[in-house]
Amino acid sequence: MPDSKPQTITVGVTGASGAVLAQKALQLLEADSRVARIHLVITEAGQRLFAEELVISSGDPKQLPSRILGAMPRKIELLPNKDVGASIASGSHDVDAMLVIPCSMGTLGAIASGVSDDLVSRSADVMLKEGRKLILCVRDTPFNRIHLENMLRAQQAGAVIMPAVPAFYHHPKTIDDLVTQYVCRVLAQINLPQEEMYRWAGSLAAKKADA
Repeated sequence: MPDSKPQTITVGVTGASGAVLAQKALQLLEADSRVARIHLVITEAGQRLFAEELVISSGDPKQLPSRILGAMPRKIELLPNKDVGASIASGSHDVDAMLVIPCSMGTLGAIASGVSDDLVSRSADVMLKEGRKLILCVRDTPFNRIHLENMLRAQQAGAVIMPAVPAFYHHPKTIDDLVTQYVCRVLAQINLPQEEMYRWAGSLAAKKADA
């Protein structure tokens, strides 16, 4: 069951391809009444990602959340990735869950190795040490052995590994259909199920057999 207390969520964005995934996640979280606050941390490569894939230039960093959402944010607090002394760098700060979406192999490696040299990796480390939900939306292909071993290490430490793999059983018609279904599956992992998510109810053949 979803928590009754409004959640505080950290969203980390790295330079792996998939800026649209981060954008959709922020849009859904911003609109969700069960979410009270969103800490947004974007790496330098993540800022380049928004510029290259969504033509959203960094410019004044304070304006980046509004450009990503296409509207003034009410819940998003943008934190500098270099600020390892920010609130979310401490386990005493109340954060319910963290998404790294998309998650580059470099960031995955830092998290799996316990290297906390920026705010994304430090806040992820905090989630693991405090036993809180951490979702790593890894985005690369093919995976080499180092990638796979890092995923295993992170998963064994408590992270959920959710590669950015699209589903097709809901008969998507647009890229947004693919993106929305994937992001909804991600948010379901942090007890924020979305009405937009398609839920498999069995094949037509199975339904006929049960009739």
